[in-house]
Amino acid sequence: MIEVLRAGALTTVQDQGRPGWAHLGVPRSGALDPAALRLANRLVGNPEHAAGLEITLTGCVLRVTRAVTVALTGAPADVLVERRSRTAAPGPAEARPTGPRRGEVERRPGDVGRPLSLPAGAVLRIGPARAGVRTWLAVSGGITVEPVLGSRSTDTLSGLGPPPLRDGDRLPLGAPAGPPPPVDLTVTPPVPTEVSLAVRPGPRQDWFTPAALDLLHGSAYTVGSDSNRVGARLAGAALPRAVAGELPSEGLVLGAVQVPPNGQPLIFLADHPTTGGYPVIGVVDDVTALAQARPGTTVRFHGPQRGPR
Repeated sequence: MIEVLRAGALTTVQDQGRPGWAHLGVPRSGALDPAALRLANRLVGNPEHAAGLEITLTGCVLRVTRAVTVALTGAPADVLVERRSRTAAPGPAEARPTGPRRGEVERRPGDVGRPLSLPAGAVLRIGPARAGVRTWLAVSGGITVEPVLGSRSTDTLSGLGPPPLRDGDRLPLGAPAGPPPPVDLTVTPPVPTEVSLAVRPGPRQDWFTPAALDLLHGSAYTVGSDSNRVGARLAGAALPRAVAGELPSEGLVLGAVQVPPNGQPLIFLADHPTTGGYPVIGVVDDVTALAQARPGTTVRFHGPQRGPR
């Protein structure tokens, strides 16, 4: 069992999502960086599809009620393990010990990208992200909240899956699948200071002027503070329309670049709606880098046939 002592700004249960339900209006959801969660699971001996935690920006504090192995991946953060010492108290004739006495708190640091053993009752303190936005936590056995449509992921838009964590929540754990691999440390990709995204033509590219396409590929945009798991809202050159008015709602996919009336592009992420009525000018091949894009991060688009400028 995991006890949530401090949930942080937004900590959610995530796995690899629930694909295959878009025709019923249910998006995939899942970890914003699926590979990062898969790596964390491998580091603790879990199957790659096991559920873990996605921790947003401010960190969190957890207590485990049984001995577990944990691993963190993603944004760098300070990690601290606390446990109560079981060292016997000295008798009257004994010299004062140099180590912690019974009941005193022992503290030891941990690292992102490295398996970490926690005894029963230990407290895991995960600090704020020093760069980027999100850190993923895997625990041996995986988090076994009740699945919905085959996934334990929290969908922040539809409300499917468990709600975001709150202080005092208790999360069940499964039985460990096996021992963690003999890995001391993994090298995780650095958090980018600028994001370059390959974009393909969207289904409504003809609703925009040629100048809009030039602006999309040739301008620098910045990530807005109102971005979230649903989408990354960008600020920059407005994209002029060639067709006025709106269209009936039509299907949306992960990475769709939708343009509302203000002309500012919005890139849909894991918890995106499955339909929308604003035209989609393009579709981003891989949105993973946006999982770590803080507000103010520069975003540039390039066509799939060429690399970033």
